[in-house]
Amino acid sequence: MKFLVNKTVKLGGVISISGNKSGTARALLLGALGDGVTSIKNPLHNIDSYSIIGMLEQLGAKFDLSDDTLWKIYGTGGKLTQPKNVLNAENSGTGFYSCTALASLLNGMSVITGDYQICYRPAKPMIDALNSMGAKVVSTRDNGLAPLIIQGPLTGGSATMPGHNSQWFSPGILVCASLALNDSEITIEGEPLEKPYIDMTIGMMKEAGLHVSHDNYKKYHITGRQKVKATDFVIPGDWGSSGYPTIATAITNSTAEFLNLDKNTYAGEKAYVDILNKAGCKVEYIDGGIRVKGSDRLVGQTIDCSGTPDAVPALAVLGCACKEGKTVLTNIKASRLKETDRTHIIKEELEKMGGIFEEDENSLTIYPSKLHGTFIDGHHDHRIVMATSVAALIAEGPTIIDNAEFVGVSYPEFYEHMKKLGAKIQRLDIV
Repeated sequence: MKFLVNKTVKLGGVISISGNKSGTARALLLGALGDGVTSIKNPLHNIDSYSIIGMLEQLGAKFDLSDDTLWKIYGTGGKLTQPKNVLNAENSGTGFYSCTALASLLNGMSVITGDYQICYRPAKPMIDALNSMGAKVVSTRDNGLAPLIIQGPLTGGSATMPGHNSQWFSPGILVCASLALNDSEITIEGEPLEKPYIDMTIGMMKEAGLHVSHDNYKKYHITGRQKVKATDFVIPGDWGSSGYPTIATAITNSTAEFLNLDKNTYAGEKAYVDILNKAGCKVEYIDGGIRVKGSDRLVGQTIDCSGTPDAVPALAVLGCACKEGKTVLTNIKASRLKETDRTHIIKEELEKMGGIFEEDENSLTIYPSKLHGTFIDGHHDHRIVMATSVAALIAEGPTIIDNAEFVGVSYPEFYEHMKKLGAKIQRLDIV
């Protein structure tokens, strides 16, 4: 599927942002381990959620998804069952890393894999950590990549891991170490990034009756043999997803309202409010969300992305739209370890549109750029597809964006929401 996007002078309206992707994934994981029935209110109906559900079903959890607004999980009480088939994470990075850790709790062998992107996402730090904690995990290609063979049980102990990609230990290892036979200690080398995601994991673990402590995100202490209690999770709107329509509103000098956004959630992308205000917009909290009023004189700024690596593609578009000053995105290492090297890919694709950039290992500098329409490769990456769709709204001439169906990974309503706001976007159901 492709998107055809034309320049759009003005947006406006009100949309309600869908449930948080990361929160839904963590609730599914904890619910599967819970003792009793866990409910998830306002879950995100994305491709990744269903990929995770499929793996958790193989591990013994049961689900009632008949109510779109309230999912129920009949947990295993920590007594997982041996999967009858290969665990397939499909395109879910959180599902892949988390279910690898889950499988390590089993006193038996499992195999986990995913699509071609998952099979090239680094897993060696997680493999080494699980092996240090009593499990036996090997890469079938002996290169630290999926497919993986996992044998438990996880006994606990100590492990040392790099901190620039929290998905290697959060939520999977932190949650599963709580059920291990012994206590565990995880030491982080280097600067720990993605702290809001770690806060989300620990906060939701606490809701489910699990305790983990840390020393300034550098050392984690997890008591073993804990029990996961059934919990009623309420999933807030996804600030990460909100970045695309809010930045679209900002760069078209429009006004729109975005509901189901809670300023008290763990999400690091709450920073969009401050970022857009600093860029020259007017963003204010309203009852149940935010109101964004854009500007035709956006200004550049330096933005620390250590807690918001998924925001890099959208912020690169904001930088191109600025009329004054350069935009510098710093601490972007984690963005290079997602479905794609998002820093490099968004630079490449926006350069096709006339974007002006400087890139190094840990930063991306964006200069005010006059964009034009072109053909964009979405690289099977939902955030690249959505970010370039937003960029196309201010480009001269039409833009065609390939792999548009991948928006379903995190924001299934993206197309409908952009249409509702008035974007000149068409869905082309062609390969």
